[in-house]
Amino acid sequence: MTQQQNDQILMTSFFRHLNHFIHRSFIFAIGFVLLVSFPVSSVASVVESMRFWQSPESTRVVLDLSDEVKHEVSVLKNPDRVVVDILDARVSVDLNQLDIKSDLIKRVRESQSPREGILRLVLDLNKAAEPKSFLLKPYQDYGNRLVIDLTDINAVPEKIPAVELNGNRDIIVAVDAGHGGEDPGALGPSGTKEKDIVLALSKQLVEELNKMEGIKAILTRSGDYYLLHRKRTDIARRHRADLFVSVHADGFKSPKASGASVWVLNLRGAQSEVARWMKLQEEKSALLGGVDSTVVLSDYDKSVRSVLLDLQMDNSIEESTRVAKVVHKKMSQAVPKMHKKHVEENSLLVLKNPDIPSILVESGFISNPKEEALLKTASYRQKLAKAVKDGIYTYFKNNAPDGTLIAAKYRQNIYHVQRGDSLTKVARRFNVSIRDIKNANQMSTNTVKIGQKLIIPSAD
Repeated sequence: MTQQQNDQILMTSFFRHLNHFIHRSFIFAIGFVLLVSFPVSSVASVVESMRFWQSPESTRVVLDLSDEVKHEVSVLKNPDRVVVDILDARVSVDLNQLDIKSDLIKRVRESQSPREGILRLVLDLNKAAEPKSFLLKPYQDYGNRLVIDLTDINAVPEKIPAVELNGNRDIIVAVDAGHGGEDPGALGPSGTKEKDIVLALSKQLVEELNKMEGIKAILTRSGDYYLLHRKRTDIARRHRADLFVSVHADGFKSPKASGASVWVLNLRGAQSEVARWMKLQEEKSALLGGVDSTVVLSDYDKSVRSVLLDLQMDNSIEESTRVAKVVHKKMSQAVPKMHKKHVEENSLLVLKNPDIPSILVESGFISNPKEEALLKTASYRQKLAKAVKDGIYTYFKNNAPDGTLIAAKYRQNIYHVQRGDSLTKVARRFNVSIRDIKNANQMSTNTVKIGQKLIIPSAD
């Protein structure tokens, strides 16, 4: 082989290796650019589970997510269905094994989306429904959640009995079991949920009240579902309630806290450590159950609205305090311990009803092991229910609204104090006890004044 041929072979080999190196470098560079421009990643969010909560008027669907999402909800007809499109997500839960507790939803399935990168879930419906959706951030044991509320658009509104015009109508008491659904409320040391205890107690209280002639009690929620605070009072207004009773079971950071209590509204805010803790729990409830809004008197201009609201609220708080004192007294005779010897005050949203006297009954501290054990027993809850019923009925016997059966039965007379009268003389004249007259008129002393109006309770 000549030197020229050898040089040519070496040159050919050099260019072949150079070309291979350039080719590999180019492929690597392209791959690096693609990696930077379109980084490999896992799906942004996973639908880990789905839960369903049915109320008389709607169904709440909760999607538990591994991360925040962007979503769209739309309605399709013939057949009725709701489509949920979630950006960059996938499902890990078996949609065929869902425990669907709903009259509205037939099944949930995954469908092909016309847009790439979209998870499409279809809720096949038994009947038409109007969807409303919102996102909830992580809280307590829950992560990110997508909530879809489906309202039956053809639901027949609950028929509210007409008000009797013969002057013998029933007094209406709305009993509101706190929390429910996504919101368990306070948790006991053994895992007892406040929402379950207070629903059972509320049902027992309604049963006790409905045994009394002239009283008609209703529940704001009858099952395990969440109601916004505004919705709870709206239900009471629809039934034209004369009294709103919110039932709870206290939870506190210390398991030593104990005792039942009765609360009324204080517009100045929470005044004690327990009151501040309760207020915090009410605010956190929205993180579990959903958003809420305040009630406004939109029919009036701002200045008139403010005056009307102040006047109504003052009267509501005054009447709330009167009934709360009687309920507190009856409860103190039935339970091992009251948290305080007096009615307590708080700025809780559920008590802010300018048109309905409202009280909140805390049945005890579910965070206290002994009280948790008591509240789990039907017999103890029955004792509590009877005590609250006795307090409510005693209050209305002496303060029944005009036109009610109880007013006709117990409000026998209004007596104007005359010169020379004493409480003893008035009691003898109407054959009633001094104590009953004082209770009926919320009197703290035996002193009476000329011209003073006295409600004379029934002698029996």
